[in-house]
Amino acid sequence: MTSEATLKYNICEALAKISVDSFPEAAQELLGVLGYQSERVPPEQTGIVGDFIADYPPINKRSNKEPTESEKSFIEHVHSVRILFQITDSELEEAMLYDKQVGFEPGTMRSFLFVAVELRNKESGSYPRAEYAKFAQEINKRFRAPAVVLFKTSDDLLTLAFVHRRLHKRDSSRDVLGSVSLVREIKTVKPHRAHLSILADLSLENRLQWIRKKDTSRNFDGLLASWLDALDTEVLTGKFYKELFAWFKRAVNEARLPESNVKAEEQVIRFITRILFVWFIKEKGLVAEELFSEKQIQRHLKDYDSEYGDSYYRAVLQNLFFATLNTEIDKRGFSSVDQKTHRDPSRYRYQDEIDDVDGLLRLFNRSPFINGGLFECLDSFESVSAGGLRIDYFTDNVNNSGQREYKKLLFPNRLFFDNNGLFKLFERYKFTIEENTPIEREVALDPELMGKAFENLLAAHNPETRETARKQTGSYYTPTSVVEYMVDEVLMESLATKTQPIDGDGDWWRERLRYLLDYEDACNDAEELFEMTELDNLVRAVSEIKVIDPAVGSGAFPMGVLHKLTLVLRRLDPDNSRWQKIQKAIALGKADETFDKDD
Repeated sequence: MTSEATLKYNICEALAKISVDSFPEAAQELLGVLGYQSERVPPEQTGIVGDFIADYPPINKRSNKEPTESEKSFIEHVHSVRILFQITDSELEEAMLYDKQVGFEPGTMRSFLFVAVELRNKESGSYPRAEYAKFAQEINKRFRAPAVVLFKTSDDLLTLAFVHRRLHKRDSSRDVLGSVSLVREIKTVKPHRAHLSILADLSLENRLQWIRKKDTSRNFDGLLASWLDALDTEVLTGKFYKELFAWFKRAVNEARLPESNVKAEEQVIRFITRILFVWFIKEKGLVAEELFSEKQIQRHLKDYDSEYGDSYYRAVLQNLFFATLNTEIDKRGFSSVDQKTHRDPSRYRYQDEIDDVDGLLRLFNRSPFINGGLFECLDSFESVSAGGLRIDYFTDNVNNSGQREYKKLLFPNRLFFDNNGLFKLFERYKFTIEENTPIEREVALDPELMGKAFENLLAAHNPETRETARKQTGSYYTPTSVVEYMVDEVLMESLATKTQPIDGDGDWWRERLRYLLDYEDACNDAEELFEMTELDNLVRAVSEIKVIDPAVGSGAFPMGVLHKLTLVLRRLDPDNSRWQKIQKAIALGKADETFDKDD
C-alpha cells in the first residue's frame, strides 16, 4: 500500500512532466500514478479535432442538424483531443484495472473514459470555468459512458472535469448530462497542496478504501459513487467547517477575550468572518500573500515569539482590517498616540512593535479600500470613562494605571501559525472567488462558505438557544437548494403568465417550461420542444423580466435568477439571433421616444 506522502510525491513528479512531455503521454502517466490504466484504446487516433468530431458524433444529434454554438466553440479553442483509455465494469477487480487482451468499446455504458484535451493559446492563459464545463459536456455527449476530461492550457495549467449524468425524465433509454465538477487549473510546477490532496483522494486505492468503508459494490457503480463523493463540494465544505469549528473552540479557550461588551464566542466569530473575507480577496491578488507567511512577516515585527507572543494579531491583522481595508489609500497613516488620533480607527497603530515599518506599509498598500461595514472598527470614539465602548480594542492608549487597553483582547501568534493554526487549516484547502453554480462546480471553497460559516458558528456557540440566537440577529443563510427551488417556481409562474402555448394545452406547456428550467438538461437545447412563435415569445418574455430582492442580503436570489435565465437563453436561442433582434427593436424604440421628446 502506497503511503499518502509517497503518493503525493509521485503525483508532483507526474505533474511536472506535463510541461515538458507530450500531453497524452504525461496525462496517462499521471493517471497511472493514481492507479488507472488500461489497454482499451481506440486505434489510429490522430488527435485532430475534426477527426474526433467525425468519429464520435453526438449520440442524440439528428444527422441533418447544423453544428451547435458549443460545437463551434470547441473546434475554435481545442488544439487536440485524444481518448487515453477506457476502463470497463468487467475490469474492476481488486485493485487492478489492467488487461492487455481487450479492445475499445465506445458503446459500453458501464465504463469510464479518460480523455486528454490540449487547449489553444489564450491571452489570459487560463480559461473561464464555464468554458471548461462546456467543452467537457461537448465530449461527454458523444459517449454513453462518463468521460473524465483532462485539459491542458498553453500555460501548462491542468484541469480535470467530470460531468454528472442521470436518466432522462422523458426517455429512460437516454442519459442527461448535468452539472460539471472541476478540479481547476492545477499548477504543474509547485501545485497547491489542496490540489494534491484532491488528486490523491481520487486515486484508485483511496476510492477502493471508500468503497470498502461504505460497503459498496466493487464495480462500475461503486467506483462512480466514490468519485461523486470525492468531487462533492458539500462534502468538502462540511469537512472544512468541522476543522474550522475545532479552531473556533481552541481560539475561545486560548485567546484573551473580555466579555464586558460581547461574548468571547462572538468576538471569535466576528474575527473568522473578517479573515475569511480577506482570504478570498487574497485569491484575487488584492492582499499580499506575505502577510500570512510566518517566515515572511516575522521580519517586520520586533522580538517575534511564535509560541508565546501576540503581536501578529495587533500589528498585522488589526492594522490590515481597520487602518488599511477600511481606510481610503490617501488617508492612511500612523496614529500620533495622542487624544486626537489614538481613538481614530483609520490610523495605523503599534509602531513600537514593528521593526520594518516601511516594509510592512508597502505590503499593506497593495490592498484597496473596501467600502463596507465588515472592517469597521466597533470601538467608539468616546473614552471608556465617558461611556464609550471597546469591542475590537484597536487602540494604543495607555490608561491611568499605565496599562495598555489592547492587552484586554489578545490572540497568541500560535493560533495562526502552529501545526493546528488557522492559516495551516486554510492552506489545506483551495479557495475560489467564483461562486459555484448548479451548472459548474469547482472542487474548492467558494464565497458562499462565509455565510454558511457565520450562521453555523453563531448557532453553535450557544447550543441551548441556537435557533433563538439566529432569530435575534436575523442571521439566516438560505441554502443553495432552497434558492434554486424558489427561483424555479418564480420563473415558472412568470413565464407561464407572460406566454401561452399555440395548442392551448396549459398542462403540457408547464411541463415543457419545467424541462426548460432544468439545470440537469443544461447541455441539451430545447428548441425541439417549442414552435417558432413560442420560441420568440419566450425569449421576449425573458427580456422583460425584472428582479427585486427585498431582503438585500448576499445576492443569492438575483444571481440565481441570472444563472437560470442565462441557461434558458442558451437553450432557446443558441446562436443569440432572437435576443439580438429583440434588443435592437428595444433600442430603436427608445431612440424614437427620445427624438419625439426633443421635438
